[in-house]
Amino acid sequence: MSTHEVAPGGKADPGVTVEQVVRAQLSKALGGRRGMLEAAAPTIVFTVLWLSTREIELALAVSVGAALVLLAVRLVQRSTVQFVVNALVGIGIGWFFVRLAASRGGSEDEQALAYFLPGLLYNGGYAVVMALTCFIGWPLVGFMVGSVTGDVTAWHHDKQVVKLCTTLTWLLAIPCVIRVALQAPLWIGGWSGSLDVDFAIAALGALKIALGWPLQLAALGAMLWVLGRDRTPVDPTA
Repeated sequence: MSTHEVAPGGKADPGVTVEQVVRAQLSKALGGRRGMLEAAAPTIVFTVLWLSTREIELALAVSVGAALVLLAVRLVQRSTVQFVVNALVGIGIGWFFVRLAASRGGSEDEQALAYFLPGLLYNGGYAVVMALTCFIGWPLVGFMVGSVTGDVTAWHHDKQVVKLCTTLTWLLAIPCVIRVALQAPLWIGGWSGSLDVDFAIAALGALKIALGWPLQLAALGAMLWVLGRDRTPVDPTA
């Protein structure tokens, strides 16, 4: 948000709308083209190297190296490292699942599939949490509004705000649902042997990239369309 939209102490100024707050918070969460590249690059490197060399350790090492190079550039430029760190955390979790599969005697094919499992679990869990918050009437985006206004629950007293935040939360959940719906059958098919493993891994890598930021941007576009239609006061008494 711009400085005139937030009063001292982190509270929104009178007259600020929910739409303004959510747009500002979303802009912080996205990294622009550079952030998208930093998020996608390690997965691209891992998928290409695994399919071309069949060396799981090499694929992991080079993908980590690529992320570290991007991190070093960010540090030299003294710009935010948030999106590179997010990528490194994702690789680290993927590496843990690969090691876990290896420790249980999994083949290299099974280890490569294990790399994609955390993403499926994350998207599935995130979708369930967001859907649950909508069903119980406390949509997740509402707390995004509350974090700016200084009172994390006051927004819930205004039915108009609750309705808007519920719509926005569903729009955030849809990409997660789509990812799980398309990737889970591939992962299960590759793991069970009903699909060719190389095909499953290639498809999972391609979908992880295609359904990453592009799908998130589509959801953002839908959210901005919704946000552009109305002006819902953060404080209905203002």
